Amino acid sequence: MKKIYIWLLLLVCGLSVNAQTENEAIIQSLKATNMEVLAEYFDDFIDLKLLDKDEVKNMSKNQATIALKSFYNENGIKGFDKVSEGGKGTLSYLIGKLTTATKSYNITIQLKQKNGKSQIITIRIS
Repeated sequence: MKKIYIWLLLLVCGLSVNAQTENEAIIQSLKATNMEVLAEYFDDFIDLKLLDKDEVKNMSKNQATIALKSFYNENGIKGFDKVSEGGKGTLSYLIGKLTTATKSYNITIQLKQKNGKSQIITIRIS
């Protein structure tokens, strides 16, 4: 019985470390303004809200990547500063600021564990 508890503990710890590593990769891609790497963590369809535009539900990975690249280029996004991260169960979030030369935008990213990986399901920029 003790062995079962030890294996369960190791499994849970392994999943937590994997999620933290994925979150770090997402944060680094935001800092480097690398949408191709960020898109690797998109679910098949995501909800995307950009500034004063209406939220688009169930946007494909490709469409979301194009929309984010366009947003980054139009607004001169230079980097990202993490403000907070957390979660419970299979859902987690990242909150931060996208920075330009003169201003910043708030960004919230919601992630869900799917098939043992963290996948982005929602991005909101305001």
